[in-house]
Amino acid sequence: MADSVPTDHKVESVAEDLQNLVLGPDGEPLSKKALKKLEKEREKEKRKQERAAELAAEKAAREANVVDYAKDNYGKLEMNQSASFEGTKFTTVRDLESAQVGSVVTIIARVQTTRPTGAKMCFLVLREGTSTVQALVSVNSDSISKQMVKFADTISAESLVRVTGVVVKPDEIVKSCTVGNVELHISTLFITSEATSRIPFSMEDATRPEIEYTKDPLLVKVNLDTRLDNRVIDLRTITNNAIFRLQAAVCKLFREFLDNRDFVEIHSPKIISSASEGGANVFQVSYFKRFAYLAQSPQFYKQMCISSDFGAVYEIAPVFRAEDSNTHRHMTEYIGLDLEMSFKEHYHEVMYMIADLFTFIFKELEKRYSHEISIIQRQYPFEPIKYSEKPLKLEFKDAVALLRGAGIEVDDYEDLSTANERILGGLVRDKYNTDFYMLDKFPTKIRPFYTMPDKENPLYSNSYDFFIRGEEIMSGAQRVHDADFLESRIRECGVDPATMSDYVNAFRYGCSPHAGGGVGLERVIMLYLNLGNIRRASLFPRDPKRLDP
Repeated sequence: MADSVPTDHKVESVAEDLQNLVLGPDGEPLSKKALKKLEKEREKEKRKQERAAELAAEKAAREANVVDYAKDNYGKLEMNQSASFEGTKFTTVRDLESAQVGSVVTIIARVQTTRPTGAKMCFLVLREGTSTVQALVSVNSDSISKQMVKFADTISAESLVRVTGVVVKPDEIVKSCTVGNVELHISTLFITSEATSRIPFSMEDATRPEIEYTKDPLLVKVNLDTRLDNRVIDLRTITNNAIFRLQAAVCKLFREFLDNRDFVEIHSPKIISSASEGGANVFQVSYFKRFAYLAQSPQFYKQMCISSDFGAVYEIAPVFRAEDSNTHRHMTEYIGLDLEMSFKEHYHEVMYMIADLFTFIFKELEKRYSHEISIIQRQYPFEPIKYSEKPLKLEFKDAVALLRGAGIEVDDYEDLSTANERILGGLVRDKYNTDFYMLDKFPTKIRPFYTMPDKENPLYSNSYDFFIRGEEIMSGAQRVHDADFLESRIRECGVDPATMSDYVNAFRYGCSPHAGGGVGLERVIMLYLNLGNIRRASLFPRDPKRLDP
């Protein structure tokens, strides 16, 4: 008898049995007893979930019926389109340090962190510029509800808020904030600009002192490239805010000192027809139907202003160097603090005036900007530079002798390498107890063609560099102010004087002897604060590998 063919009904029944088959951990079908136990557990879990859903619905219903008595004291404000001007008196976070305890203040700040403590209390760290303060939202029966506390905890990091609160003395100093002697007990809390994107790194990680990483290597460290890729966020840290306030201060003090000595501030062209200092390290740009260059310095124009009887000039402006230097102290664009000054008898009149300029800047930074310096030292501890009222002056040959005495082989007429400059800085500090000094009389062959040779020994020149912590911050010299002599110096460098005829001709009508120099602003900040990398002292750095943001 032939095998019977299963009906469609039987096939479906077998498939259903196989689908409902439950296997145990050993891969074998469960027994009837085990199946019964499993069904009971599933039923129990189902009832548990249903009960949880019922409780959640009951809670939501209760909350919906609860009147939020603090609803007018918090929330998100409409976008500010300058529709009204209430004349509110605002206090800065930094000024809270000296605010009277018990006074009511209004501030606008960023929410750096939120930290809830149960459902009735939430701590916030509020940040403005170089200062942070702890704030507290705590439930009370009059003006702060649980809903307001929950709102505070949900504010996204880096959102801007407008806060009114009472200045209160905490039980103990809040060491995690720069303003630690008081805290703010919030009464109203409104978001004025919400951070809708997640920040690439936390402000805590970005402002952590370097030394903490040696104690705990598991801490998140924000590397320099990540910082620079997200510079807008990185610049918000209290440390960077302080660094660039200090940078602005150096420019301000530079101007103040020179203005008081009757210097004229100038603004020279940055697009020029020929390289201002010769050589190949210049950026060529398309200029209509010909080529032009980005200025390597305002050198020619400073000198032409001296020939125009300005007497003494200075400029604060960008400088462009097409050098493929990927070092801790080089950039392709930086801010130059340049000056030029006529003198009566000797270029040392200018050199020592520049020395006085630097000591003035150092003193006034310590006096006027101690707050910013202390903020920077929280993250990048450094020893203040040592300097004297009358800065140390050494001649180049003295530096060579010091290095040779330490067993370093150097040439009498070659420039010092970066490594040897640093070694020299250590030797000078040990011998003369100073981090700031001048080197005078550099070899003529390593200086630009417009540098005046020394009359007694033309192998050396009337030129000087200034150093902080063993690294150069300024290069300067007496300039050649005689047109014929300048032409011969240009030819010695293998350049045709006709390519810079406007510059040379500026000295054919008589020109005062003069000297000057150029300071790298970012390098001064880097070395003064001992930051280790010039990019930390540049707002949006430009180097051979970085053109953004």
